[in-house]
Amino acid sequence: MDKKIGVKILSSGSYVPEKVLTNFDLEKMVETSDEWISTRTGIKERRIIDKNQTTSDLAYNASMKAIEKAKISVDDIDLIILATISPDAPMPSTACYLQKKLKAFNAVAFDISAACSGFIYGVSIAKAFISSGMYKRILLVGVEALSKVTDWTDRNTCVLFGDGAGAMIFEASETEDDIVSTYLGTDGTHTDILNIPAGGSAMPTTKETVEQRLHFVKMLGKEVFKVAVSKMALAVNKAQELVGLTDKDIDLYIPHQANIRIIEAVAKKAGVTKEKVYVNVHKYGNMSAATTIVALDEAYREGRIKKGNLVELVAFGAGLTWGACILKINF
Repeated sequence: MDKKIGVKILSSGSYVPEKVLTNFDLEKMVETSDEWISTRTGIKERRIIDKNQTTSDLAYNASMKAIEKAKISVDDIDLIILATISPDAPMPSTACYLQKKLKAFNAVAFDISAACSGFIYGVSIAKAFISSGMYKRILLVGVEALSKVTDWTDRNTCVLFGDGAGAMIFEASETEDDIVSTYLGTDGTHTDILNIPAGGSAMPTTKETVEQRLHFVKMLGKEVFKVAVSKMALAVNKAQELVGLTDKDIDLYIPHQANIRIIEAVAKKAGVTKEKVYVNVHKYGNMSAATTIVALDEAYREGRIKKGNLVELVAFGAGLTWGACILKINF
């Protein structure tokens, strides 16, 4: 009988742009206030990409930190998976731009689009590819330059988003399996409550779509909130049930950092110990596919994650998509 192939996590890395945009800065741009934003979202500031930077630049910086920490060569990577909804261009994939910048020419590279759930979807894909024996060492990146697709005249959405990137490296192992559990979900009947309407085949770019600002993120906040809380709580519990774990077994929860109210409501509904929930939404806002991996890397560097800890990531995003994964941190 063939040996089961497990997955070892080698490292994580993250990068956020230097520019900080505070709530007080936003007060000068739209009709809003620090108190209004802080009370409703928990966000105090967010990072904004330089006008000359691209999504793949952010991804490169995060990837290099993970590669250096793993003490491997770019030539050792045989697959690059990049999760984003703010690509360098509609074509080719941002993963191809990243491969070029890394000079990781032994790697196959492709993008996935699952919005804020993108990194967790990527973890599940990485586990499947390694378990099948198809690839041995995978670089997974969650990255967004959401400021490029944010309508800075819309006070309901422009206060929410930020830019950043996080990366993780996985390799095949015969002795360890650090991806303990994954659970994914999708409901395409709600594609209209969180989207970028124009720029695709349904609404190609025209003078009118640009004038109507249809190339920016649009969101029906109340509708998103309701579904996000129920599906993220479901995902937390399902990922645990699949492997016979409970809240007592999880050392740290890292929820998608969209809104402090969502984070608190999910913890309550899922029966999660509040003290175990990691929060950095006040510093970075919603970085979509980058949020959970940036938070994990930051928590690791702060010492909140110890060797051998079980960490559960959970997210919810446009699609609608949701998912959770439980990782054993041994690097």
